[in-house]
Amino acid sequence: MSFSDEEDMNDAERAHKLQPNYPDEDLSPTTNRELKGWYAYTVAAEVFAVVAVGAFLPVLLEQLARESGVLVSDHSKPCVDTSSSGRNRRAEDTQQESAECMVTYLGRPMSTTSFAMYTVSTAVLAQAMILVCISSFADYGPYRKKLLMVLAKLGSITSCLFIFVSPSVYYLAPTLACIGITSLGCSFVLLNAFLPLLVANHPDHITGKTSSSESSSHVELEALNPHSANGPTPIHRSDPQKLTRDLERSATISSKGVGYGYIAAVFVLVLSIMVLYLFGKTSIAKSNPSLPIRVILFMVGLWWAVFTIPTFLWLRPRPGPPLPTQRSVPSQRFSGLYTFLFYTSFSLRSFWRTLRRATSLRQTFLFLVSWFLLSDAVATISGTAVLFARTELHMGTIAIALLSLTSIGSGIVGAFAWPRVQRHFSLQPKTVLLCCVAGMEIIPLYGLLGYIPLFRNLGFIGLQKAWEIYPIAVLHGIIMGGISSYARSVYAPLIPEGSEAAFFALYAVTDKGSSAFGPALVGWIVDQTGTIRPAFIFLAVLVVLPAPLLWALDVEKGRDDARAMAEGDGRGRGKYERVRDE
Repeated sequence: MSFSDEEDMNDAERAHKLQPNYPDEDLSPTTNRELKGWYAYTVAAEVFAVVAVGAFLPVLLEQLARESGVLVSDHSKPCVDTSSSGRNRRAEDTQQESAECMVTYLGRPMSTTSFAMYTVSTAVLAQAMILVCISSFADYGPYRKKLLMVLAKLGSITSCLFIFVSPSVYYLAPTLACIGITSLGCSFVLLNAFLPLLVANHPDHITGKTSSSESSSHVELEALNPHSANGPTPIHRSDPQKLTRDLERSATISSKGVGYGYIAAVFVLVLSIMVLYLFGKTSIAKSNPSLPIRVILFMVGLWWAVFTIPTFLWLRPRPGPPLPTQRSVPSQRFSGLYTFLFYTSFSLRSFWRTLRRATSLRQTFLFLVSWFLLSDAVATISGTAVLFARTELHMGTIAIALLSLTSIGSGIVGAFAWPRVQRHFSLQPKTVLLCCVAGMEIIPLYGLLGYIPLFRNLGFIGLQKAWEIYPIAVLHGIIMGGISSYARSVYAPLIPEGSEAAFFALYAVTDKGSSAFGPALVGWIVDQTGTIRPAFIFLAVLVVLPAPLLWALDVEKGRDDARAMAEGDGRGRGKYERVRDE
């Protein structure tokens, strides 16, 4: 008998001693192999998030539109000349050095930069809407892993299909972008739904630290609505320290996943730079400028597909509890459709209930509004910076890849540096978040310096030269490291105990949904002015909007309100409720 077989047998024996809360519940202890399967998906999908969505996809969208577009100043001239001479040059425009281009999409003329920004906004909005509709699949029924695998296949295939999107069919790129970004976001939500289960069934909980009857019940499996009249019996916490231990272990597993994902992204970014360099030595890239980027997206899609295989093999399905009620289907022929519509309806109703609960908690709602604005500002600045570097600073794809690499590396540094800063100055998490907002405000303000005659005459300062954007990328990465680390730290105490999954799902929808508005407004500004730089005014306002809300946030009061709601729901029977009962 092999060691793995013996391990699986021991797992089965220990799981047999536990009492399942619902049929088909998998109480097998979390193994290192299962954790590796979970980590593998972050390695697989984070590459698409960073390399494709964060670096090359906006550039590709703009480039495809540019190769099919015409100059704004002269509609008879193409933006890119790819004639038989083999030379790749922008068509000359004596009036405008930047060769502002426009393209007609869905019957509407727009700048090529706006084309990219509108696509990103549409993709993010579609992602948020689908997240709400499929939320119940994350916590109920046997579909969690199945849907994760379907989305992984769909996303990886979509990324590979960009290899076939030539400028003559540029109008297909937005559709593929929407499918890819939506698949990415939804798959990460499904992956995160496994995290409470990995924590709940961790061997530390099964052996010695908790009783067998409580080994898996401390993590509540719920969709966006944590409790309904027809739902399963609410789960109570009997150990006030259990939540702390769960969050620590969850943070440890999650941090490792993020770290592995970023390491993979950096590795693929380096490979991408090599691909761009090799193409630059040939005449292929000169006659077809978008081809190198499409090859990179094909490579990213293959990476996503290959590294999903360990997830498919090693991550247990871990079926969730059945939906509260599902009446018999009138016809077997339509059973699949009926089930899908039932789950979708349940998710929409659940989202509405959770949203109403959140709005009744003033401090929680205050944070969610501020996070909506802040995440929108962060996403808009990231997308705008890439396109500004491409169209205003005329940076090549290798330079943009190096820019993304700089930002990611600085983000890793920031994630480690901010906790040291917090401890050294004894700062509260909310204060650190406010410092990050102040640091983010520097980015658009620095871009606005280019309007001041003194700096404009100098020819640099205010993002007039390409080299200036690299220090900005360092600042952006360090700030992002702080925001990623501390936003959840501020939010966690504001959640009613026992409703963590529901409120963090709302947090995710708030994060993803907000990112649809800023890029669209930047696209509109570019259409009206013909250049990206005026968008810095909008970005400066957008970044500062969440600051007053965060300043007014009272975390202590929010914690008390959340505790009161948990006790009122019959949840969180920890020390506070026991004291009240006494």
